[in-house]
Amino acid sequence: MFKEAESDPTLSQADFKAIEADLRVHLLNEQYRHLNTKDRSLLILVAGIDGAGKGDTVNLLNEWMDPRYVHTIAFPPPTKEDLAYPAARRFWLGLPPKGETGIVFGSGYTPLFAQAAKKKIDADVLEKQILFVRRYEANLVANGVQVIKLWFHLSREAQFKRTQEQLANPSTAWKVTKMDLQAQKKFAAIRQAGKIVIESTDASHAPWVIIPSADTALRTVRSVQAILQALMHPVGKVPPFHDPAAAPALKKQANPLEKLDYKAVLNKAEYDTQILQWQNRLAEVVRSKKFKKMSLAVVFEGADAAGKGGAIRRVTHAIDARQFNIMPVAAPSTTELSHPYLWRFWRNVPRHGRIAIFDRSWYGRVLVERVEKLIPRATWSRAYDEINDFEQQLTAQGVIVVKFWLAITPDEQLRRFREREHSPFKQFKITAEDWRNRKKSKAYAEAAKEMFAHTDTPHAPWNVLSANDKKHARVEVLKRIVLALEHAPG
Repeated sequence: MFKEAESDPTLSQADFKAIEADLRVHLLNEQYRHLNTKDRSLLILVAGIDGAGKGDTVNLLNEWMDPRYVHTIAFPPPTKEDLAYPAARRFWLGLPPKGETGIVFGSGYTPLFAQAAKKKIDADVLEKQILFVRRYEANLVANGVQVIKLWFHLSREAQFKRTQEQLANPSTAWKVTKMDLQAQKKFAAIRQAGKIVIESTDASHAPWVIIPSADTALRTVRSVQAILQALMHPVGKVPPFHDPAAAPALKKQANPLEKLDYKAVLNKAEYDTQILQWQNRLAEVVRSKKFKKMSLAVVFEGADAAGKGGAIRRVTHAIDARQFNIMPVAAPSTTELSHPYLWRFWRNVPRHGRIAIFDRSWYGRVLVERVEKLIPRATWSRAYDEINDFEQQLTAQGVIVVKFWLAITPDEQLRRFREREHSPFKQFKITAEDWRNRKKSKAYAEAAKEMFAHTDTPHAPWNVLSANDKKHARVEVLKRIVLALEHAPG
């Protein structure tokens, strides 16, 4: 779709004036309709030749639209703080809520463009970056973010003329950057990089639109028309994007819950010795120089009353309270529902040297939301790949992901439920929802079986533990966390 024009097209001022007012009214009306509907957010990616007027166009959009609901996002080179988190986190946190619009300069495309512009392109690196962008955009669109990408293009001659005109005028000279001046020398490389990126990442659900930019009037009209098209026509069904390298195929394996030894126990003397041993080792490893260059995300899932809270307390007992954060996951808030599903978990991923403990997690999408029929089958089926991709991005950036499923037998669960009902210290732990979930134990078991098969990956394997004996489960949790940290490269 990318083709260099033989000449730079223009639009007469008379023609522009004839349509300007109607265009502005139409854009503002569609913005308010979109804001009232709140069925999706709109993300506009701005890229293209340096000096093509991207900044001027974004300023104009903020003038023509209601700027209170337009978020202009520029991602400068990552700071030291940014580098302490997985790279994709700041892109996720910048997403606008449903009903609103985000205009992004460059975003995750910056390293992709840089690689594509090199004289000697590293094909493997380029392919990985392309796959990252395609997965990211498919995930966003499938979860309520409409994506449109504008490439501002003009000829070498037009770029040079525009730059010189701006430099000659004191009121516009400040707009000319070093990148604008260097664009003449690197014009062929920039144009070739644009061609590679556009052709490899153009998709019906996240299209590129070429904006002729030599003529200000035409650039304005084409930009607004592209945005109007996106506001007026939401994306239809998004084709699933599956990268075999990122998400392994479904494993043909037995349900790990069926192989558990529920008779595993520790007596008090064994427990007192081992719990102290593993807590001391955990305290040592999380205070080590090695851990300052990594982080830890611990996920707890499993049956109600399986002892997740007790296990978490034994873990945190060994850690400085300033070093960890516990995220109890419940039904999403209104703000969380206005963003893609994984947004609230990206907000809580740990930075280097810190620990995040998730009491329930992103697996709610393929467990409770599936069983309770809160979402359609297509949504939770797609979530396996989205979760695998999320966890792969975490582990690739030094986050050690340790996932636990604490399992108990139905008889033991019933005993604990009744104990909670009669204990003044535990009555708050038992609710009508717990009893209702117990009646759906077969559905939850089937969902868990499929979850293990789809998401038990080499970089983030499941630890399925018998928790009929709480002492045994607590020691095993500590032991596996410590071993994961001690064996991590670094």
